[in-house]
Amino acid sequence: MTDPPRRSASEAGRSALVPLVEALSGARVLCLGDLMLDRFVHGEVDRISPEAPIPVLRVTGESAMLGGAGNMVRNLAALGGRVRFIAVVGDDPPAGQIRALLDEHEGVEATLVVDGSRQTSVKTRFIAGTQQMMRADRETTAAVETPVAGQILDAATQALPECAVVVLSDYGKGVLGADVAGAVIAAARSAGKPVVVDPKGADYSRYRGASLLTPNRRELGEAARMPVGSDDEIAAAARALIAECGVDAVLVTRSRDGMTLVTGEGEVTHLEAEAREVFDVSGAGDTVVATLAAALSVGADLTSAAALANVAAGIVIGKVGTAVAYADDVISALHHQELTSAEAKVVALGPALDRIDVWRRGDLKVGFTNGCFDLLHPGHVSLLSQARQACDRLVVGLNNDASTGRLKGPDRPIQTEAARAAVLASLATVDLVVIFSEDTPLDLIEAIRPDVLVKGADYALDAVVGADVVQGYGGRVLLVDLEPGHSTTATIARMAR
Repeated sequence: MTDPPRRSASEAGRSALVPLVEALSGARVLCLGDLMLDRFVHGEVDRISPEAPIPVLRVTGESAMLGGAGNMVRNLAALGGRVRFIAVVGDDPPAGQIRALLDEHEGVEATLVVDGSRQTSVKTRFIAGTQQMMRADRETTAAVETPVAGQILDAATQALPECAVVVLSDYGKGVLGADVAGAVIAAARSAGKPVVVDPKGADYSRYRGASLLTPNRRELGEAARMPVGSDDEIAAAARALIAECGVDAVLVTRSRDGMTLVTGEGEVTHLEAEAREVFDVSGAGDTVVATLAAALSVGADLTSAAALANVAAGIVIGKVGTAVAYADDVISALHHQELTSAEAKVVALGPALDRIDVWRRGDLKVGFTNGCFDLLHPGHVSLLSQARQACDRLVVGLNNDASTGRLKGPDRPIQTEAARAAVLASLATVDLVVIFSEDTPLDLIEAIRPDVLVKGADYALDAVVGADVVQGYGGRVLLVDLEPGHSTTATIARMAR
């Protein structure tokens, strides 16, 4: 059997994800799961107890935050979307503290079902400096009783019409038993709403019918009962899980090795982890699921949503502790990648059209110009600058080495197409570079359909290749002034002398 095609993160067009992040303010997500209160007791250790051979923590401060499914909510709120949240708490003081913390987050509407027979889950961590010494858990892990399950399902049914995506955040504390999870998944799928599950345990049959499961590598191995040491083994285990549990896709989080997305159609996408100086994976899984769900809720395809989730995960593992990725953080990271990785702008026509489609969905005007750009000079820079001023995004068609030789002579180009593309891509005025092999860019123009076609004013309008095509669908042809005294041919002649 031939392995299915694989795609890397670069093919997802990371710079083109910025409009998607900007759209996340329109996200509408329903989240159900196991809610916890995370408490942190900070202090210093400078002696051993005389009562037993244990360190004495001198407490200097305490803090608390939402944990478990609550961390999912924190991440969704940080991305700017609106969240309907359903969870179970006990009739106790920690439940009140959780309510107060939820009230701090804009866009979150919470339904907390009170079960007097349960304890509100509390995890208390004792930390000396940056070292965690101990964790104490207070929790109830039995499945919720039938009356409580009914309240959860009633709340979910009422919230479902308002939301575009459902998230089940399972921490194995009893809220998402088989009856609850199965009923919510069935209701969501009947309403045409995708369901993303952050699973727990080794039996994923209770998630049957879900759109996407997001186990980590270890969880995948336990659930599929298969080895998961290599890329191929992870893909095989994910495919087995898809077939066994009747889900549409599996996204495997792999810590330092990034993520792997496997779909029911057999497509495998490996996403490399983003490098960070600090590597703390606490809560990164919640960030992945939250970003995925938010992106899917505003119409992103699964591959783009996974690529965006990978960027967000790279942000939170660069922070200490259980952190979140804010929308501004994600946009800054995407811009940084574009500025420091100019080669990401150099793409084939297919990926270029994908990015252009995203730009157009964001109502951005696309411009196009072309040339050999051999020995980039001030005249080129001026042309590109004027072209960029006439549009929101500028695509440059670049003649490859063979077509440049045919147009300019056997001694040209001076620089290879790779070198010329890299120099163009380093310019802030250039958003994409597409190398083409034909003598004219007509095929590119017909495929891209730019809103503005730009050439130098030394061309007559009727001599501009593709002008009739662009004008035919209502586009504009712009002839810009050229800087006098600059040409590659003249520069080469002076060098020869």
